[in-house]
Amino acid sequence: MCGIVGYVGDKQAEAVVIEGLRRLEYRGYDSAGIALVDGGTVATEKRAGKLANLEKAIADRPLPSSTIGIGHTRWATHGAPNDVNAHPHTGGQGRVALVHNGIIENFAELRTELQAAGATMQSETDTEIAAQLLEIDVLAGHDLTDAMLRLVARLEGAFTLVAVDADDPDRVVAARRNSPLVVGIGEGENFLGSDVAAFIEHTREAMELGQDQVVTITRAGVSVVDFDGTPVDCRRYHVDWDLSAAEKDGHDWFMRKEIFEQPRAVADSLLGRRTPEGHLHLDEMRLSDQELRDVDKVIIIACGTSFYAGMVAKYAIEHWTRVPVEVELASEFRYRDPILDYSTLVVAISQSGETADTLQAIRHARTQRSKVLAICNTNGSTIPRESDAVIYTHAGPEIGVASTKGFLTQLVACYLLALYLAQVKGTRYGDEIDEVMHQLEAMPDHIQRVLDDAASIYDMAEAHVDTRSVLFLGRHAGYPVALEGALKLKELAYIHAEGFAAGELKHGPIALVESGLPVLCVVPPAGRDQLRDKMVSGIQEVRARGARTICLVEDGDDHITPYADEIVRLPRVPVLLQPLVAVVPLQLFACQLATLMGHDVDQPRNLAKSVTVE
Repeated sequence: MCGIVGYVGDKQAEAVVIEGLRRLEYRGYDSAGIALVDGGTVATEKRAGKLANLEKAIADRPLPSSTIGIGHTRWATHGAPNDVNAHPHTGGQGRVALVHNGIIENFAELRTELQAAGATMQSETDTEIAAQLLEIDVLAGHDLTDAMLRLVARLEGAFTLVAVDADDPDRVVAARRNSPLVVGIGEGENFLGSDVAAFIEHTREAMELGQDQVVTITRAGVSVVDFDGTPVDCRRYHVDWDLSAAEKDGHDWFMRKEIFEQPRAVADSLLGRRTPEGHLHLDEMRLSDQELRDVDKVIIIACGTSFYAGMVAKYAIEHWTRVPVEVELASEFRYRDPILDYSTLVVAISQSGETADTLQAIRHARTQRSKVLAICNTNGSTIPRESDAVIYTHAGPEIGVASTKGFLTQLVACYLLALYLAQVKGTRYGDEIDEVMHQLEAMPDHIQRVLDDAASIYDMAEAHVDTRSVLFLGRHAGYPVALEGALKLKELAYIHAEGFAAGELKHGPIALVESGLPVLCVVPPAGRDQLRDKMVSGIQEVRARGARTICLVEDGDDHITPYADEIVRLPRVPVLLQPLVAVVPLQLFACQLATLMGHDVDQPRNLAKSVTVE
């Protein structure tokens, strides 16, 4: 995944593009670059490393004044993250500059063709191939839009391409296939970005692009054609958050800010979900009640943190609807020849709505006649548009690479889906659904109470700053929480961390336990299926072998005290909803531990916010 910005208007393009890149740096930070059109030339600057390196280079050697430009922050795929491989790339004569997100799968044969024709390559990237081919057509007399159409006809793979022409200072042209791109609509100016954060400072009016479309922006307007040149109309929409939502608001990290935004995010995700009569109402469902009644199997597909949200959803959907649920890694789904038909509901969970593995999985599902429902945070992104239905999470922008409020709002959406299915299928009475909704609506206050005790979690993190391995244990809905807690430590602190189902300890993982090893235990609430008592047995087993037990326990449960070296108190909530409060201390712990270790919490090494290539 990379961050892309394009601008044409009356402002200084350098300032607009650099600021847009700053808001997109979470998408890619191996290198950054900018290209500006000025007086028949394209001026470029690019540097390996973070955006600050590019800014310093521009300060040392200023670029010319310009009102049209493109920029890029890179997450390396082809070629090492160095100055040469950084974007933008130019054609052989430097007339065209181009930036790219994605992978051009047939770049090797195109590179061979260009080299046979005498072209010289400066980089290891697939992007330079596109720049060279684009410039050849521009030099042959095609305008930039037509040249882009000719280029995309030759490319295979997933890509967003954005280009400028030194001899055409009035337009920026972009193409999109299986990779995110949105248009910002201004007054006498227009914008392109990998997401709306790139231009939110300037406009909140946006346009979503469909698959296989080429967009041309000028000062006067925006035009869109599909890859065969046919004009198309694209939907415009208003972005419902503003610039302040993308600022740190006094916190040291975006991630910490987003952790503390979770009470509001959960509340927002619940807004407008019930009719005046008290029935659940999901605005973007688009599936009829009869189609949902016909569902006899649910398959949830997701990656990373979203996969753990899907694991929680399995417990909720099966418990409330008695419909069997499978949870699949999206990257594996279509390669195992899954059994699907019209009665299968495929639920795709993706914060960005652009996750490449998940996107390909839902396309496969639709070829098998299955209905697809997306759970997503990003209005206008690809996965919701290619799905039959969508539940938007309404979390607002999430800048930190490690997901926090995105995860909690995905959980809320999963609960809403489970309850909605129960309502349609009649497997739960109205008063039962109403009771769970009241419990969900109480969650923002419960989450806030956990956050109010953040100082004690920070103290705990300080006590473990030299720790190099941590285990997490959970049962039932606490098992995905354990997996998510371990993932956060891996992402942020770069230490060994593993999550296990507590009942599996005796089947191998207990061999990892040694004296002083921290083991974080998510203890289920008391009172259902002896879950809590079984968990206590697992805690005793690891403590007997020298582990230091850190137990997340609901208020009033003192049965655990003799077996806990440290206790984190959680509000009393039902077992199915406990993940909403239990994961918050684990987020705080990982964030603070990484901070104390001197790591960049918002931009962990080797990671990007959304994986938009397979």
